[in-house]
Amino acid sequence: MRIRPIIFFMLALVITSCGEYEKLLKSTDYELKRQKIFDYYDDGKYIRSIELLSQILPRYRATDHAEQLNWINAQAHFRIRDYMMAGRFYQEFADTYPGSNNAEEASYLSALCDYYQSPRPELDQANTRKAIESFTIFMQRYPTSTHNDECKAKILELQEKLVEKSYLSARLYYDLKEYRAATVSLANSLKEYPETKYREELMFLKLDALYLLAVNSVPEKKVERYQTTLDEYYSFIEEYPQSKFTKDVNRIFESTTKYLKADPAVKQTENN
Repeated sequence: MRIRPIIFFMLALVITSCGEYEKLLKSTDYELKRQKIFDYYDDGKYIRSIELLSQILPRYRATDHAEQLNWINAQAHFRIRDYMMAGRFYQEFADTYPGSNNAEEASYLSALCDYYQSPRPELDQANTRKAIESFTIFMQRYPTSTHNDECKAKILELQEKLVEKSYLSARLYYDLKEYRAATVSLANSLKEYPETKYREELMFLKLDALYLLAVNSVPEKKVERYQTTLDEYYSFIEEYPQSKFTKDVNRIFESTTKYLKADPAVKQTENN
């Protein structure tokens, strides 16, 4: 039965603490608020620190305390994983206090906030590109930083995400049976990322999309599109003579050559 008094005691502490904090928010003692910001931050009560900072930062903007308060503001937002605001505050800190001992760390953490906002590959990758740019700028600004190896690793990781996004976008048109759009999208993906790990598959999908586009074309466009398919076939087998797609590639080749050999327009061209 001793547990109940302990519970009541803890509840009383919480209520008292909340009451004191509410009084502090309403207080005009800004120096006390400034001191309590650090106490709350050290106790992991980052929201309270942030709320107090929003009240006093304008008053301390031109004082000796401004640098430390702005640093804690960025740190507190980072701790609660508000990476959009934390990134903004870190960048503002680095720009405002370039001579600070924390300027390099602020610049790195600003880039890291961009990294944390990079979404999964299926979504828009604007934040991914921004993170790559931020890490690149950081390394240029601090070429001897101890963070640079990590920056390079994260850039590679982010670039792989862009490659995957490009692959997924290109594949989407193919899956939707939009073969004309697929051929363009697949070609663009291969051009943008020629060393992609998806290269063999993308090249096959492009070949198959060209073939299916030819199959479904109106008669007057079939010969031209089958010929384009045949050209793409030769490009594919030159690069991948032993492909995992060989069976399907051969099927496309046989069907394409069969049509071209049977088409009167092709025979007439050959005779001429």
